Amino acid sequence: MSDEEKKSGKEIRYIVRIANKDINGNLPIYRAITGLRGIDHRTGRIIAAAFEDKSGIKYNMKLGDIPEEKDKELEDIVINPQNYGIPSWTFNKQKEYESGNNVHLVMGDLEFSLRKDLQRLKEIKSYRGFRHTWGLPLRGQKTKSTHRGKGGTVGVIKKDAKGGSGAAPAVVGAKAGGSAKSGGDKKK
Repeated sequence: MSDEEKKSGKEIRYIVRIANKDINGNLPIYRAITGLRGIDHRTGRIIAAAFEDKSGIKYNMKLGDIPEEKDKELEDIVINPQNYGIPSWTFNKQKEYESGNNVHLVMGDLEFSLRKDLQRLKEIKSYRGFRHTWGLPLRGQKTKSTHRGKGGTVGVIKKDAKGGSGAAPAVVGAKAGGSAKSGGDKKK
């Protein structure tokens, strides 16, 4: 702790918990919340600006410097951005399959939703579902030379040479320098 922090009586919180994730308190608010799954740099800036409008705390202030009471406000903006005037084009689930609404999901909810969407594609046996099952690209990329580690290769594969030169492997000890005697090779 520095001398300034001791004099002011204010400590910085190095870890702040928002949306069930520990976030670095040394970063500015707009950069720190990008550590949450489902929030990119653009959405982080927009959420930080909405937090500034609601609480009066600057968007580029360190996350660890904000009071603990304001953590719940920031978490509510992160989880329910539609209630704070954030445009729907920033949401990660537009026209959701079940409800038809634009929603923004973060952390475990996003992972569960993506897993559920992939399961639905596989169950209805769509092209995208098959490609996901096989581990291949689904948007028309070529597969002859790329994506080889993910699934079966569609292009041509050379067969590996089995013995190298094609000759039969040598028998151990049979006429290797004349020291080994062969029993029935020579007639007297």
